[in-house]
Amino acid sequence: MTLTDTGPLVALVDADDDSHSACVSVLPRLARPLLTTWPCFTEAMYLVGSLGGFPAQDELWGYLEDGLVEIRESYPTERRRMRVLMRQYRDTPMDLADASLVVTAEVLGVTRIFTIDTDFRVYRIHRKTPFEIVP
Repeated sequence: MTLTDTGPLVALVDADDDSHSACVSVLPRLARPLLTTWPCFTEAMYLVGSLGGFPAQDELWGYLEDGLVEIRESYPTERRRMRVLMRQYRDTPMDLADASLVVTAEVLGVTRIFTIDTDFRVYRIHRKTPFEIVP
């Protein structure tokens, strides 16, 4: 599995995205599935919809149905941790989607993330471990 942020999900769908080529080229080397969270998937769905309407959203749904993308649910304790992280990184600022990924990394013990968001160079897992960013 590869922890995956919103940006690559959008870039994979949108051929005009500046990161499309980089995301498509690294995809075959990533462990499947691309694991994301509901906040990231929701954000990606909104963004691809604004770019390409329902056909783009339908393509993103297809990634989920085909097993390329998997959505991890969060638990109440994790949601409380997201709030703490958003408070801690409020000067960055950290949004809910990013907080959900940091918490998922903490819970699952993963450090590698598929993202084009430079904020993940700032975020730390359990306040100490940096992310390994792909691409």
